[in-house]
Amino acid sequence: LLFGGATFTLFAGLYYWWPKMTGRLLDERLGLLQFGLMFVGVNLAFFPMFLLGNKGLAMGATSYPHHGVWEVYNVLSTIGSGLSGLGILVFAGNAVLAALAGKRAGNDPWLADTLEWYTSSPPPAHNFDALPPVRSARPLDDLRRTLREKGAL
Repeated sequence: LLFGGATFTLFAGLYYWWPKMTGRLLDERLGLLQFGLMFVGVNLAFFPMFLLGNKGLAMGATSYPHHGVWEVYNVLSTIGSGLSGLGILVFAGNAVLAALAGKRAGNDPWLADTLEWYTSSPPPAHNFDALPPVRSARPLDDLRRTLREKGAL
């Protein structure tokens, strides 16, 4: 459970912040492929382990009977971990492709509402020449609303 929760959270953060860090977008199709591989892989790796533990296999056991349902569950778990690893390799390939030929991200590819997306991607060392007006927790939403009201957007 910890691996799945931590890994999916890590990759969600990477996909969100990648354009700001590098100025390039990751390929969405490869991202969906990675998510699918990792979703199936994590569940296939860890659910059989839960079933094995429920059947009496001790945690950290180095051997098990090579027949019956224990062998099937261990093989399924191994396949699941391989799929998860393949998903991580897909992300690595996606990162390399983005670095070599990725689409430019622009300042705010997500139409986010927070101030870090107001500056260029990747941001300069000083971030802002002048601090934009901040009147709420969602300053870019305020700015877009003001521009719409003035007919500039």
